[in-house]
Amino acid sequence: MTLYNLKDLDLEGRQVFIRCDFNVPLDEFGNITDDRRIRSALSTIEYCLDNNASVVLGSHFGRPKGKYDPKYSLKPVQRRLHSLLHMDIQLADDVVGDDAKEKAKNLKVGEVLLLENLRFEAGETKNDEEFSKALSEFAELYINDAFGVSHRAHSSVNGITEYFEVGKKAAGFLLQKEIEFFSKLLNAPARPFTAIVGGSKVSGKLEALQNLLPRVDKLVIGGGMAFTFLKAMGEDVGNSIVEDDLMPEALNIMREARKLGVKLFLPVDVIASDKFSDKATIKAVTTKEIPDKWMGLDIGPASVKYFQLAIRDSQTILWNGPMGVYEIEKFSRGSFKLAHTVADSFATTVIGGGDTADLIKRTGLDEDMSFISTGGGASLELIEGKVLPGVVPLVKEEN
Repeated sequence: MTLYNLKDLDLEGRQVFIRCDFNVPLDEFGNITDDRRIRSALSTIEYCLDNNASVVLGSHFGRPKGKYDPKYSLKPVQRRLHSLLHMDIQLADDVVGDDAKEKAKNLKVGEVLLLENLRFEAGETKNDEEFSKALSEFAELYINDAFGVSHRAHSSVNGITEYFEVGKKAAGFLLQKEIEFFSKLLNAPARPFTAIVGGSKVSGKLEALQNLLPRVDKLVIGGGMAFTFLKAMGEDVGNSIVEDDLMPEALNIMREARKLGVKLFLPVDVIASDKFSDKATIKAVTTKEIPDKWMGLDIGPASVKYFQLAIRDSQTILWNGPMGVYEIEKFSRGSFKLAHTVADSFATTVIGGGDTADLIKRTGLDEDMSFISTGGGASLELIEGKVLPGVVPLVKEEN
């Protein structure tokens, strides 16, 4: 899959609309706690400025439900962009209203305008034709660099592309990198290729597991989703999270793994607790000895060693989903220890965004991973084998 490339656009003297993903976390005082998504967009923004374009930036932030809400304003993003780009960043008071139109009209080459939160307009999430057209009128060229929302058929990533012909739209450097990385990962990985899949539920990862099975050599399953597999095998998992209706699917995945020669690894012990709390009583038990009414909230020490041995000889590692409730210190050890093993490996290591990216940030191992995706849901859909709504309009037709 080849995308229209930013470097093929004639940027000289043009106004460019760049869809970014500035949906960053804030603390209680409104300060940005992780600006990785903002920094990831800088290369595309700076390239456009260096090639004498004026730049209009659009992004969503949070879920304001289609109306103005000051707590979802992009003012913190404006300040961080000012700090990172070392230049004035104009912020419109609205999205496609009079202030935005006036500021966009008067924007000069080398200047940057940030529109207010795109989701202040109800039309954004509805992929509304009128709103898409209004956004398109801000610029002569369109660039999508918002991988994290490219799995959404929203106006700023999908509908807007209808108003830009070939030669006037392209993928930004971040989007290009994400698509290329996952394409190579799934179609031509260095082997052995190991996928580590975690998270709370099988239902959220079922399609990913099915698409990964014919592609990987080893599949490590942890997190809450492992208990559906364990119960399907006849284990008593206490009050651990289980999707009973998906137990047949879990058995199918295990059968398919055996058929394909894929080595599948499940936890052999867990950190069990009598309640979901940082003040709970905990103990390490085998998966056959989870006490009645207790729940497993992390993989245990034996499972850590088991999984470490499983991934040791890997040349490619994909990790999507934590091994436990890593936000609570008592249940973070399994995920943290596995993160260090992945970081210390000689493999190409790909972190699938979302909670897994947050986990890696907490461990301080960001720089030790080959690639950390900026989109949890988007990366998961790529792993599922889907083509994203925000990417489809940017795919070059092959002769």
